[in-house]
Amino acid sequence: MSILAKIAEIENEMARTQRNKATAHHLGLLKARLAKLRRELITPKGGSGGGTGEGFDVAKTGDARIGFVGFPSVGKSTLLSNLAGVYSEVAAYEFTTLTTVPGVIRYKGAKIQLLDLPGIIEGAKDGKGRGRQVIAVARTCNLILIVLDVLKPLLHKRLIEHELEGFGIRLNKQPPNIGYKKKDKGGINFTATCAQTELDAETVKSILSEYKIHNADITLRSDSTADDLIDVVEGNRVYIPCIYVLNKIDQISIEELDVIYKVPHCVPISAHHRWNFDDLLEKMWDYLGLVRIYTKPKGQLPDYTSPVVLPDNHTAVEDFCLKIHKNLIKEFKYALVWGSSVKHNPQKVGKDHVMEDEDVIQLVKK
Repeated sequence: MSILAKIAEIENEMARTQRNKATAHHLGLLKARLAKLRRELITPKGGSGGGTGEGFDVAKTGDARIGFVGFPSVGKSTLLSNLAGVYSEVAAYEFTTLTTVPGVIRYKGAKIQLLDLPGIIEGAKDGKGRGRQVIAVARTCNLILIVLDVLKPLLHKRLIEHELEGFGIRLNKQPPNIGYKKKDKGGINFTATCAQTELDAETVKSILSEYKIHNADITLRSDSTADDLIDVVEGNRVYIPCIYVLNKIDQISIEELDVIYKVPHCVPISAHHRWNFDDLLEKMWDYLGLVRIYTKPKGQLPDYTSPVVLPDNHTAVEDFCLKIHKNLIKEFKYALVWGSSVKHNPQKVGKDHVMEDEDVIQLVKK
């Protein structure tokens, strides 16, 4: 029996099962089995297998990487060529783009790599139509733009989300607040710091036993679901921010546009007429969460043209030094920082000081 047939069988059984307290345990087991089969699909067992396919993964350049995901012919290539000035083949038939086309834009001093990925079809997570490679490249992005046709958005949105979820990509979510620690002996130790609506000790045990884990500490610090627990145990999930780009707004009325504007994480644009690109770029910048640090050589004015760009969770002076060169931290004595992260301008700081957007820094070596 093939993996796909097994997956279909489990999905059918889950659809047949009523959801209530009595069946929660059984559903948790099925979900765990499903997650295991999915993982086998993504990483087939056995040898190294065939080649990766021509021109798929692209070398990572710049400060951040954004992938365009969507069904064929929703305007991904038009959007890329109008944003980045890169020519990605555009035509009025489906599946024009067959490999990943990279482009680079400069925005607020940061170099951002844009990837135009080939169109996804339904069943991509099961390895149909190059879908596996497309989604594998999407996993490495810092932000995913799901490009939708404004005339049929909801159906497409649900399908693409389902494909990406099946591949271990979680959109616009935070990692679940679950403490998980494997150990050698002592059985399953289950503690919940708040009331749980779905998981109890029995369900947790059955999910873990499906993974052949019989000794572990599990701490639930928020009201979690069986899916959250499976995500933590699998450990290969990536949490990526996502913006829904509704293209072809030149085909709808103003009233409909007003409704679309209220949808969260959504930006309506027209790639062909270049409408609303500034709004899209601004939102992309917000979701990427980048911090710009300007450098100042001694006795000169700060260089405001080319900032050093860091992700907003790694903005200590030490991270800044490592970004420039790994030997810099060995010669580091102290730094002078101007900006909103310090009380005095300039302030003498050590390597643990956390900087904020648009700070100016001058390093002093030993």
